[in-house]
Amino acid sequence: MLKYSVIGAFILITQAVVAATPSDQQTKVFFGDTHLHSAYSFDAFLNDNDSVFPDTAYRWARGLPVIHPTNRARVQIQTPLDFLVVSDHAEYLGVITEIYQDRAHLEELGFWATFKRWVRLSMASFMIDSGRAEKVFTFGLPKPAVGSGYDPVADPNGVMIDPGYGDTRKIRNQVWADIVTAAERHNRPGIFTSLIGWEWTSTPTGANLHRVVITPDGADKATQFLPFGSEISQYPQDLWAWLAKAEERTGSRFMAIPHNSNLSKGYMFGEVTLEGKKITPDYAQTRMFYEPIVEVTQIKGDSESLPNSANDSFADFETYEHYLQAYSSTYSAKPGDYVRSALKTGLSISADIGINPYKFGMIGSTDSHTGLSSAEENNFWGKYANDSTPETKNQAIIGDADNNGWSMSASGLAAVWAKENTREEIFAAFQRKEVYATTGPRIRLQMFASWKFPEQAAKAVNIGQIGYAYGVPMGGDLMRSEQAGAPEFLLRAVKDPVGANLDRVQMIKGWVDADGSQHEKIYNVVWSAGRKIDSEGSLAMVGDTVDRTTGNYQNTIGASELATIWFDPDFDDQQHAFYYARVLQIPTARHSMYDAIALQTEQQNMGKSVIQERAYSSPIWYTP
Repeated sequence: MLKYSVIGAFILITQAVVAATPSDQQTKVFFGDTHLHSAYSFDAFLNDNDSVFPDTAYRWARGLPVIHPTNRARVQIQTPLDFLVVSDHAEYLGVITEIYQDRAHLEELGFWATFKRWVRLSMASFMIDSGRAEKVFTFGLPKPAVGSGYDPVADPNGVMIDPGYGDTRKIRNQVWADIVTAAERHNRPGIFTSLIGWEWTSTPTGANLHRVVITPDGADKATQFLPFGSEISQYPQDLWAWLAKAEERTGSRFMAIPHNSNLSKGYMFGEVTLEGKKITPDYAQTRMFYEPIVEVTQIKGDSESLPNSANDSFADFETYEHYLQAYSSTYSAKPGDYVRSALKTGLSISADIGINPYKFGMIGSTDSHTGLSSAEENNFWGKYANDSTPETKNQAIIGDADNNGWSMSASGLAAVWAKENTREEIFAAFQRKEVYATTGPRIRLQMFASWKFPEQAAKAVNIGQIGYAYGVPMGGDLMRSEQAGAPEFLLRAVKDPVGANLDRVQMIKGWVDADGSQHEKIYNVVWSAGRKIDSEGSLAMVGDTVDRTTGNYQNTIGASELATIWFDPDFDDQQHAFYYARVLQIPTARHSMYDAIALQTEQQNMGKSVIQERAYSSPIWYTP
């Protein structure tokens, strides 16, 4: 009798919540990729992608079979995407591709300049024809800094190489028009969204400062500008200034998404600007206006936390230790490279100037250069076309012998909570940071914060409605309340319908104390059955069911769904803090294991064989 009374009370609570929730707060989760390169990107083309252009990239993302650019096999994504951005490099956009394929007109230069251009293009064509095109790409990579300290752009090796092609605006305009046209052709509101964008690729002295720029607008506005590239300026402030002018001139809207902060040499999220100057309120405000989200996981590794983060047994995940430069140098992880430390630095800067420059949400994307957005371990097509098969993954990528196809990650995806699958709504979700990252699986993750949720909210079917009615979603701000007690967090994670079970959900907290010192703590908040948390807050590993001979795993461990209401036991209402959730799957086979099995070889120099894929929510910030 008691059992049914509890159930009845729960139903009444749920019904009351539903009735109190406005209908316009209903959202759905959509998965996509905001960072994909086609043959129009110079590095993609020089690494054997000479046939997958934007049209094919969109067809792949929509689930249609396409032809692989190198092995010419028929390939197909296992689960189609909901949205995609083809984000080719603005720098020399399509220039090398169009010249080599004899589709480009080059403006006349002076005699000697024309001769030098002819020599350079002849040498490049020879290298491409002889199967050594990647050498051309490697030659153009930046060199490590001559000096030390801030402002790598001002360093002698921070200057970009001028290929001497002359005025290429006509080529780039034609290519940009093709990119825009392909996006318009494949955009199907409510079914599949193609967002228009490009990549700004600043890499002075090998410090990755790259941003993907996206717009929710269509061809009518996108054809009024030519993408801003780092050959114009390598300073992010100049990118933001250009975006502001383009918005004023065309009526467009833009967003820039930093990525691979793990390779930024500490510059992406520094305590000062790139030039070494104090961060001002205007700088912080402008940065947050144009960069509300960051790409935390992708093909060149994971940027969530420093690999050596204390008391975090899951921190060293898909660590990529190879800089984007002409020759290798020892990788050194810095706080400015990783998102968790950046979030803490943002709190410190905010305490000083009143505005947080690093108050961002988190997404994942692929950065694939094959034109194929592949984030599935058993269907992963590599970084470049020329390292996309098991037999070619052992070759060096960017000059470092250890930097091969197996050092790449089959990651990741951007997940957004939006009202509908349209350009406008997805862009709006990015702006309000109601987004999260996954390393590839379609994990469904919800997180809300409130001062009080209904007692049985974590068991409700309509958890989203409850969350919106009583609290704020991921990406939001929880303001101080006179209500006694600590804030509550309503969390639910559901496994990928065709993927592995879940191990646990953790809450990552960061804060700054009264002395200005930065802190972080990791809490295990809900986990699969069969384990108990110890007095130190530690939880035993979930186990491992992966068969090393087949790559198969069993969902006999873990849980299909994990949900809870968690409150912070260490809450201090005087401290600024952030909270984000990290969801861990049970162990599964990495793409390197599948390759080893296919090659019938021992897995040597192929990286880890088993991984625990994951999802990261955008934070919720507490402000006293």
